[in-house]
Amino acid sequence: MRPDQKDPGKVTVATLLVALGIIYGDIGTSPLYALRAVVGTRAVTEQLVYGGVSCIFWTLVLQTTVKYVWLTLKADNQGEGGIFSLYALVRRYGKKMVIPTILGATTLLADGIITPPFSVASAVEGLNSVKGLEHIIVPGNSLTVGIVIAILSGLFLFQRFGTSAVGRTFGPVMFVWFAMLLVMGVANMMHYPDVLKALNPYYAYDLLAHYPHGFWLLGSVFLCTTGAEALYSDLGHCGIKNIRVTWAFVKTSLVANYAGQAAWILHQGKSTIGDANPFFDMMPHWFLLPGIIIATAATIIASQALISGSFTLINEGINLNFWPRVTVRQPTDVKGQIYIPSVNTILWAGCLLMILYFRSSIHMEAAYGFSITVAMMMTTVLLSVYLLYRRRWHPLAVGIIVLVFASVEVSFFIANAAKIKERWMFLFFELFIFMVMYVWYRARKINNAHVKFTDLGKHIPLITELSEDDDIPRFSTHLVYLTKANSRNQVEEKIVRSIFSKKPKRADVYWFVHVHRTEEPYTMSYDVSELADDKVIKVNINLGFRIQPKTELYFKKIVKELVANKELNLHIRPDGSTRYNSEPDLKFVVIEKFLSVENELALKDGLLLNAYFFLKELGQSDEKAFGLDKSDVVVEHVPLVYQPAQKIELQRLKK
Repeated sequence: MRPDQKDPGKVTVATLLVALGIIYGDIGTSPLYALRAVVGTRAVTEQLVYGGVSCIFWTLVLQTTVKYVWLTLKADNQGEGGIFSLYALVRRYGKKMVIPTILGATTLLADGIITPPFSVASAVEGLNSVKGLEHIIVPGNSLTVGIVIAILSGLFLFQRFGTSAVGRTFGPVMFVWFAMLLVMGVANMMHYPDVLKALNPYYAYDLLAHYPHGFWLLGSVFLCTTGAEALYSDLGHCGIKNIRVTWAFVKTSLVANYAGQAAWILHQGKSTIGDANPFFDMMPHWFLLPGIIIATAATIIASQALISGSFTLINEGINLNFWPRVTVRQPTDVKGQIYIPSVNTILWAGCLLMILYFRSSIHMEAAYGFSITVAMMMTTVLLSVYLLYRRRWHPLAVGIIVLVFASVEVSFFIANAAKIKERWMFLFFELFIFMVMYVWYRARKINNAHVKFTDLGKHIPLITELSEDDDIPRFSTHLVYLTKANSRNQVEEKIVRSIFSKKPKRADVYWFVHVHRTEEPYTMSYDVSELADDKVIKVNINLGFRIQPKTELYFKKIVKELVANKELNLHIRPDGSTRYNSEPDLKFVVIEKFLSVENELALKDGLLLNAYFFLKELGQSDEKAFGLDKSDVVVEHVPLVYQPAQKIELQRLKK
């Protein structure tokens, strides 16, 4: 449960509006393009139109309703969802869970680059249906592209200020949007009620089995469910009950609108729909401009949800060691609302490149869908492990579930794979994200594997002796080391060497602080072990994977609580400065590794570790990542010797 939510499971009008505003932007705007993509420029026939609507309806039933709304939402991690939350639940059951997680996260991030320009362009191009603008707003021309770029640039520029102020309008706007979908769909169905026959699954089978190249139309059908992952990713914002209640309304509106579009297509009097968009053309002309405005607002909200979701995803990736540490800001006082400048810039640049390259939504249809298909397949893999080991479902039941969804998703994957030739350049971006995550995760594993620990207890007598040795200059009153050791009695050997080697660091109190990332999203707790009275203290700070680490702030709070409880005496500085400033003299020591020249690395390991340290240089420093004030930090560098040189043959020359 999020700490700022009293009861996320409570269902009220307000919570239902929040769910509408946050969750359904992507899947809710799919009527703008999904059925149009299925029909395309093909000859209009009942087999094509009924089959397309039937495929869309049953995709919404199987993929969205059954898989996500009913099944995947069960896999909540303390009320939170998303692929990293799911990974945190199943990672203990095998190292192989890493690759599906990285693939899923990669493709979800990739979706954040193509969805905003696709959905916004689809809405803006609706102006082409307004009389007087048909020769001005032409899909793909410079003016249309410029309008889309202006809207997207304004959206990304606005991220640094936070969305709490306008976020309150998202729910009402999306309610108006879905109400419009429902009314427009029903209005067109009333004239041609026979279109409801398309809900019969036979028409879906007939399209895929008998229509020429019908199977490959699944690539377009899949556009109707691309936002299903958001149902799970945004679980923590709304709660299961609110999602399930609102989905009934959303699904009804979507199906009604698709049926209304089908009715219009079959009775518009032409053999093909050409460049027309059934979504806008079936509207009464007097409502066209308001409809376009509402559609544009809905696509902006959908884009905002994807951008915010990308920030959350990267933040979780940082905390689970899947992404380099980068600057994470909280632009407002709203708990959990974050802004990551580097990710915002990457997404903005990617969106602009997408619209400049494809220029129109029709061209983007050919590239859309592949990424989310992969993300859904990876969710199925992780979900099967969760159901099998965490929920302890019968293996036969899990096998049947996996077989059903694997069949559906593999079919979508094959159909979408045909789009690769249209989106080959996009693969470089996905490969880049995948390699960053994989390199960071693998290199961190190698780094951690070479950390050697020692028993702190055997060093306490010498630490105490150093602390009381007046011949050694005092380094600080309170000396704080960040340690990876979970055990209360252990620290890294490099920390002990840092205390005693070269210039010994004399202090009144030695602190060893371990920040433990929990599998729960919003844990904030700590425990204290006093290993030597007022001299050597070990502190474990437990933080959830969605909490931004502010280690110095947390540590100072812990010290104050210990003093207030009379568990710690703050040492008086001998120079008399305590009477002028009662705050303790803190000094944090951060030990950073660098790749030693002693290594003779194999090609693979060399590429991996050099890429890791390159990414480390690009990212945040450790003091910033852990939330330490630079004025209180001393950084020391130690070499990482992974594959030391085996033979050094150095011959001495005799004179």
